[in-house]
Amino acid sequence: MLRTSNPALNENVFNVKAISGEETMTIRGTVNKSFILIGLVFCTAILSWDFMLKSGSGVPYVLGAVILALIAGLATSFKPTWSPYTAPAYALFEGVFLGAISGFFDAMYPGIAIQAVLLTCATFLCLLLAYRSGLIKATENFKLGIVAATGAIALIYLVSMVLGFFGIQIPLIHGNGIVGIIFSLVVVVIAALNLVLDFDFIEQGEANAAPKYMEWYASFGLLVTLVWLYIEILKLLVKLNSRRD
Repeated sequence: MLRTSNPALNENVFNVKAISGEETMTIRGTVNKSFILIGLVFCTAILSWDFMLKSGSGVPYVLGAVILALIAGLATSFKPTWSPYTAPAYALFEGVFLGAISGFFDAMYPGIAIQAVLLTCATFLCLLLAYRSGLIKATENFKLGIVAATGAIALIYLVSMVLGFFGIQIPLIHGNGIVGIIFSLVVVVIAALNLVLDFDFIEQGEANAAPKYMEWYASFGLLVTLVWLYIEILKLLVKLNSRRD
C-alpha cells in the first residue's frame, strides 16, 4: 500500500488510468510543470515583496491571497482534473503570501529570506540525489514513520492554533530557546523527508500510466511540500537570529 503524508498525493490519486491512446504522465513532464509552478511562485513573491515595501501595509491583500490559495489548493486536491488550471492559480496566490512574510522577516533580519531559499533548494537537491542514488528508499516502514510524524506535527499546530484563540500558548516550542530550536529542527527534517515520499509517488504515477493532467497535480503536491519546508526553515532561521538580539 502506498503512503504519503502530503494530502495532495494520497494513495488513491494514481489509481486512475489513462484511456487508450491518451497521453500519460511522465517524470520529465512533471519536472517541467514543477518548474513552471515554482516560477509563478517567485514572480508573485517578488511583486508582493516590492508592494509591501512601497505601501508599508498590504495585510488585506495578503489575507485575500491566503484565502484564494486555500480555495485553489482544495479545488486541486478534490478535483485533480482541474489541476492544469487550479495548480497555477495556487502557485500565484501562494507566492503573494510567501513574498509578504519573507519581506517582513527580511526587514527584521536582512538576508534571512535568501538564506531560507538557498537552504530549501539545497535540501531539495540533496534529498533528490539521495533518493535517485538509492541512499534513501521509500520503504513501507519509512513511509509509515514519516506519515505518523507529519500527523503528529499537524496535530501540535492545530492544538496550538485553537489554544491561541483563547490566549494560551504551548510553552517552549514557539520560542527561541533550545527546546524551540530543536522542535523547529525536527519539523524541518520531517518536512524534508516528505520530499522522498513525493518523489516516490511521482514515479508511481508514471509507472501506473496516469493521465497527462496528473503531471500538474503531482507538481502541485510537490510544491505544497516545498512551501512547507521553506516556511519551516524560515521560522528556524528567525529563531536563531533572534537569539543574537
